[in-house]
Amino acid sequence: MPFDLSQTLIVMPAFNEEASVAAVVAEVYAKLPGVTCLVVDDGSTDDTARIAKEAGALVASMPFNMGVGGALRLGYQFARDNGFSVAVQIDADGQHDPGNVPSLIAALDGADLVIGARFSGEGDYEVRGPRRWAMNVLSTVLSRVVRTRLNDTTSGFKAAGPRAIALFAHSFPAEYLGDTIEALVIAARGGLRVAQVPTSMRPRAGGQPSHNPLKAAVYLARAFIALLVALMRPRTAIKETATA
Repeated sequence: MPFDLSQTLIVMPAFNEEASVAAVVAEVYAKLPGVTCLVVDDGSTDDTARIAKEAGALVASMPFNMGVGGALRLGYQFARDNGFSVAVQIDADGQHDPGNVPSLIAALDGADLVIGARFSGEGDYEVRGPRRWAMNVLSTVLSRVVRTRLNDTTSGFKAAGPRAIALFAHSFPAEYLGDTIEALVIAARGGLRVAQVPTSMRPRAGGQPSHNPLKAAVYLARAFIALLVALMRPRTAIKETATA
């Protein structure tokens, strides 16, 4: 394992996740002793921030809802400014198993950004219909962009090493699906090495899912618009001095 857990920041974006955030924070500390857990409260209207703090997490509160991309950028800025070598994105709804984090971190030995892929042989998570078709096409296109085979380009479970932290601290996209699709394009164009490891996905521990099967057609259209926008943006270089 190339990095010490004491140098690892768990970044947990949360919007109205009062039903699950305490249990997820507790599981993070139980399975990953020594890490620091930062919950970025993305303008929640419930008690997410208070409950996360009581559970032992550091809490940064956004003044209003910025979306997961804006919350994650703040997390990467915190990681950069406080000297963390690794930042790991974990959802606050309990779907990501913190027990998989060591395998993501270990893969950073040969990569700058590691995706926890849901469709690579672990677990029984399934997506059907237009949304799955969109994911397959996106994976094919983005595999070519990053020059490595990716099975799950919309996974929000990722580990970032120092170069990815430096890049994402100032360039992490805030737009819809930017945290997944555009982030990979930015990583590839910034010269980052991207890899994936198989992980399992669990049912939500609480709250409401962000996607509804009835919205599959909308998801499909917006996903490809996000990809088009990402490919049209100018390249972003890593600011090496950001990690100093």
